[in-house]
Amino acid sequence: MIEHFFFCPYCAAEISMLLDQSVTKQQYIEDCEVCCNPINVDFVVEEGELVYFEANSIEQ
Repeated sequence: MIEHFFFCPYCAAEISMLLDQSVTKQQYIEDCEVCCNPINVDFVVEEGELVYFEANSIEQ
């Protein structure tokens, strides 16, 4: 697992997520631990290293 810190696209709070590096490409929705809004998380891991990460708001 990789711990990655980023800012919530809704409340701008710095939060962290544990990313599973055993799957090279993932996209899923996870709620912000501060404001509880849904975040679309998209990331890519190559050779055990995080090479791409994006966290976007979900337009409702």
